[in-house]
Amino acid sequence: MLLTISTNYRPATDLGYLLHKNPHRVQGVDLAFGTARVFYPQASEERCTAALLLEIDPIALARGRGGEAALEQYVNDRPYAVSSFMSVAIARTFGTALSGRSKERPALAKEKIPLRAEMPTLPCRGSSELIDRLFAPLGYRVDVERHALDPVFPEWGDAPYHHVSLEAETRLQDLLRHLYVLIPVLDDRKHYWVGEQEIEKLLHRGEGWLEGHPERELIVKRYLKHRVPLTRIALDRLTEEEEPDADELHEARDAEEEHLETPLRLHEQRLLRVRSELEESGARRVADLGCGDGKLLEKLLRSRAFDRIVGLDVSLRSLQRAHRRLGLDDAPPKLRERIELLHGSITYRDERLEGFDAAVLVEVIEHLDPPRLAAAERVVWGHARPALLIVTTPNREFNSRFERLPADTLRHRDHRFEWTREELANWATGVADRFGYTVSFGAVGPEDPELGAPTQLARFERCD
Repeated sequence: MLLTISTNYRPATDLGYLLHKNPHRVQGVDLAFGTARVFYPQASEERCTAALLLEIDPIALARGRGGEAALEQYVNDRPYAVSSFMSVAIARTFGTALSGRSKERPALAKEKIPLRAEMPTLPCRGSSELIDRLFAPLGYRVDVERHALDPVFPEWGDAPYHHVSLEAETRLQDLLRHLYVLIPVLDDRKHYWVGEQEIEKLLHRGEGWLEGHPERELIVKRYLKHRVPLTRIALDRLTEEEEPDADELHEARDAEEEHLETPLRLHEQRLLRVRSELEESGARRVADLGCGDGKLLEKLLRSRAFDRIVGLDVSLRSLQRAHRRLGLDDAPPKLRERIELLHGSITYRDERLEGFDAAVLVEVIEHLDPPRLAAAERVVWGHARPALLIVTTPNREFNSRFERLPADTLRHRDHRFEWTREELANWATGVADRFGYTVSFGAVGPEDPELGAPTQLARFERCD
């Protein structure tokens, strides 16, 4: 399979410095499935073309699968069609360029230059229009020529293979990142097992362009081999990261809210109240849904009441902070057996959340837009169905008692809503009725005779 990258930037031979490959000699890299060779069909000041030729060894591939080899393992399109093998070859042969670095031309690596990528046999599962739908939004002029299944017998129809040319003024790093992600998406096949580490690869290579791509969901689904749990997590991460530096911004806003509530020691009171509710319930297996940096988990670990404690959060950065807070790297084995941190979202069904005695959502629901809150209801109350569910959320009526909070302002700039006591009661009663729970209400913090407490608590108990 072949990929060529050309430029008419002057001097065009600077492409060799960007790719870290000398135009005057052929260079090869041995891979588990064959050999990748880089050479330059042309290299002048006016125009330079680098070619990446990947030679697949189908026998080596079949040997790696174990068991009795079928004929199709030796006779297939993998040696010729541009596929996930090419993505691996790009990462191995052009890794420095893929990371946006160039020792000899550091300024040029950050510049947009005229580039043309050409792939003579790019498979596209589905309509050929998909190629344009994937690359055109990224600023490429796309030229597609579909190959016939057999030129001698045109009545046999078209093959799923295309001669594709892409042209744009772009950074070389961006071109390579687009190819790395979108080649296997178009092929809709991957030659290796896809696990959670593929989410990190996708988000890393897709940073800055994937979150705003109109075909984002299709790209994620195909790149992750249609594995539904991984797709859900990746899409949730992309939604969370649509705003630049989302984690840092969220942390700053959390700090604002804590500063506002500090005189009341409200955050500490919430955590102690929730732990007390869990201990009194007799629950042994508990889940903190939206655990953040692990402050509640830390308190739960100190209690001997709980045999299994799980913290789930959509932010990997928050989970890393929780890991450090809990000291899990140096924790004794018995403690490590009691605690587990999971990366995931409460808006997508997840079998890992089933079978708990109790679960808590501490200051979580107010961060969800209405459609995502409805999805969380179906996941947490409808599918996970813990025997006990504790929810805490701000009481909007009390906000006027915070001197540093301007009128008609929410406590946290990421809150989508803050409910009155009546609004919480209406919502909670509806959820309990729909999913087979009873609900009772409590308060956290000093109670104002007229406005109630600053934090309201809803306690759901499963009927069966």
